[in-house]
Amino acid sequence: MESGNQTRVSEFLLLGFSQDSEPQPIIFGLFLSMFVVTMLGNLLIILVISSDSHLHTPMYFFLSNLSFADICFTSTTIPKMLANIQTQRKSITYAGCITQMYFFMVFGGMDTFLLTVMAYDRFVAICHPLHYSVIMNPRLCGLLVLMSWFISLTYSLIQSLLMLRLSFCTNWVISHFYCEIAQALMLACSDTLVNYILLHMVTGLLGIVPFSGILFSYIRIVSSVLRIPSADGKYKAFSTCASHLFVVSLFYGTGFSVYIGSDASSWRGMIASVMYTVVTPMLNPFIYSLRNKDIKRALQKVLGRTLSVQ
Repeated sequence: MESGNQTRVSEFLLLGFSQDSEPQPIIFGLFLSMFVVTMLGNLLIILVISSDSHLHTPMYFFLSNLSFADICFTSTTIPKMLANIQTQRKSITYAGCITQMYFFMVFGGMDTFLLTVMAYDRFVAICHPLHYSVIMNPRLCGLLVLMSWFISLTYSLIQSLLMLRLSFCTNWVISHFYCEIAQALMLACSDTLVNYILLHMVTGLLGIVPFSGILFSYIRIVSSVLRIPSADGKYKAFSTCASHLFVVSLFYGTGFSVYIGSDASSWRGMIASVMYTVVTPMLNPFIYSLRNKDIKRALQKVLGRTLSVQ
């Protein structure tokens, strides 16, 4: 889309959830609480896993990486939103917006890949238990994580560089609490065809392909579990996947509702965005630890050690 009324944008305006001043303290308190819980919960998961040698297994290696990605994912959006509420300003610089987009795509992509890798790990553990340690060796685990980082970093860099070439009209208002890339593209006056093609291609890559891998893994897992003769064996097998399956449902369910089911700038779209950018990273430590005896045991050791030092 070409227009004579285009200029070099210096900043964008993020409208957030409400333009009224009355609900701002409530919104600030709510998101600050969720941010603090997310940081502490995921940092605790990383600390527990790194400090207990019994948890140095592929499943917990991927979980610690997921916790790190969740910390960074939430940190790309919430601190800026809280700062805007506190200072009563809704602006973000052009460079800040592009930077936020870049890291949002990086860590959002890491979440999708790590959830897929964790599903594959559970598939190998349940469907090929005798060969689990051979298949899920440290070299493969490290390679899977490195590949996830490489793909996420590369795509995010390309998309960010393509954003830098765009010119923007005089309307610089983004109806969201962070720099949402699809809305930013709608404000551009220059040709965005390449950006949209890449966006849709990678939405399929980061959404449909990993989700298909997760779905395939769980179909095979269910098929294998149903062949287990004892009810106790079936329960133990399903219980090892329950936490991961719940996180996948929450993350992909809300993510698809934003990018497929509804307008991201609508109230429903923003609530769904909060669910997968804030609520899911906040709940992950609780979901993975509440029913996990290994994590509980290691957590008690860490807390006991801390209390004994005091």
